[in-house]
Amino acid sequence: MHREPRSREFYLLAIFFAVFVLFLYGPLSAVLILSFQGPNGGLTFPLNGVSLRWFANLFETQAVGDFGGSFRRSAMLGIMVMLVTVAVSLLAGLAFRRGFIGATALFYLAVASLVVPSIIVSLGIGVLFNQLGLQPAWYSSGFGAHLTWTLPFGVLIMFAVFNRFSPAYEEAARDLGASSWQTFSNVVLPMIAPSLIGVGLFGFTLSYDEFARTLMTSGSFNTLPLEIYGMTTNVTTPVLYALGTVTTVFSFLVIAGTLGLIVHLNRRRLKS
Repeated sequence: MHREPRSREFYLLAIFFAVFVLFLYGPLSAVLILSFQGPNGGLTFPLNGVSLRWFANLFETQAVGDFGGSFRRSAMLGIMVMLVTVAVSLLAGLAFRRGFIGATALFYLAVASLVVPSIIVSLGIGVLFNQLGLQPAWYSSGFGAHLTWTLPFGVLIMFAVFNRFSPAYEEAARDLGASSWQTFSNVVLPMIAPSLIGVGLFGFTLSYDEFARTLMTSGSFNTLPLEIYGMTTNVTTPVLYALGTVTTVFSFLVIAGTLGLIVHLNRRRLKS
């Protein structure tokens, strides 16, 4: 069987993709390797032995940095943002399907927060809280700042989902005597569940690693990105790389778990 030769464009795109992957994962591989630096090793190559000392050091009392506390705050904030983003995006998608007065203006108003520089949003929310006599905190002002980042993306994703969703399924369910709630819970929701999980993953990851919108709104306690940034000027041991490795592995586990759940739901839907 004769195979057609690859075009020049194919090789150019392959090279571009290879450079992109190298640029994306090259720094991560360096952080991963240096996190196993020996007890007397430094922040640069070459490795001075191999050990797990710096991973164990993460769970010890630190002179600088609060690894455990900042990680818990980022995870909790990410979960809060994820839940609200999924709920509001779903409701917004359902509402915009039917249309209402002011829908266009509301849509552009929501998307406008993506255009405004993140640091300006953070500064504005921080100043507003101070003017109202409220203390900025990661669970209040930081939570609101992150929603200005995640909600527009979630709403846009749900718009795309519902634009491809055929109303014939709902009409068939109603013809069979299903109520509006039964139609939504038994027909619409199972079909869009993988997309909702994707919105949730998107909301969590955007919040988990957000720096600029947290800078002026986190209050007295740092989230993980702020803690890591502060450590770059204070920590002079490979424990910083160990923290980067742990957080990266955690991120990949979250993504892998989410993709596994999506595959499971798709298989279950195809069987039913």
